[in-house]
Amino acid sequence: MSENDLNQRVIDSRDDKAKTEQLIEEYKPFIASVVQKHLGRYVEYGVDDELSIALLAFHEAIMKYDLNKGNFLSLARVTIKHRLIDYFRRENRNKPSIISIEQEREDIDNEAQDLSENQAIKDFQERQIRDLRKEEILEVKKALSAWGINFLDVAKSSPKKEGTRKSYLKAINYIIGNPDILNIMKKKKYLPVEKIAEATKIPRKTIERGRNYIVAAVIILSGDYQYLKEYIQWR
Repeated sequence: MSENDLNQRVIDSRDDKAKTEQLIEEYKPFIASVVQKHLGRYVEYGVDDELSIALLAFHEAIMKYDLNKGNFLSLARVTIKHRLIDYFRRENRNKPSIISIEQEREDIDNEAQDLSENQAIKDFQERQIRDLRKEEILEVKKALSAWGINFLDVAKSSPKKEGTRKSYLKAINYIIGNPDILNIMKKKKYLPVEKIAEATKIPRKTIERGRNYIVAAVIILSGDYQYLKEYIQWR
């Protein structure tokens, strides 16, 4: 099963107890391997309490997993390690003996490893978002080319004054809020300046000067460009 297939399966199983339990059962070997690597020794289900902690942590990871934030198994691995560290800390607090210096060092090393893994997950997610944003840029570039527009044209027509920017945004919001106008634009690759000017009271010349900027904004804001919408502050 690919990472993407597993990630989606995690989401799909979240509201179905049977599917969740089946997923946990299938990934018991993975859970045990994470625990063994963390403890540095062999563990066995029904014998070692650490495995019970890890099973609960795996279930926790299923419940809080976000499909847009990387690989599920990376999250599960980190969650298991966090819960094991919490478990050992509680156990040590309940013991009369003082934690040895070696144990303290081991805890510090484990925390450092967890922080490193968290950073690795964060870096992975950021790379993934950058890659998706690049794909969206290529798609927008293709959409703009159908209008005879490129990114340089959009940059040149970007508003330099606050008043002009507000006028452009008013035109953009009007277009997006009116399906008939939006359909005309998408089907005919034509900006109905007269209708927009009449409805918004924006001077025709202002709309014509901002044509490329307005078209680009409408394409992105009305399309499936999640990461560009977040990256570009149109409003």
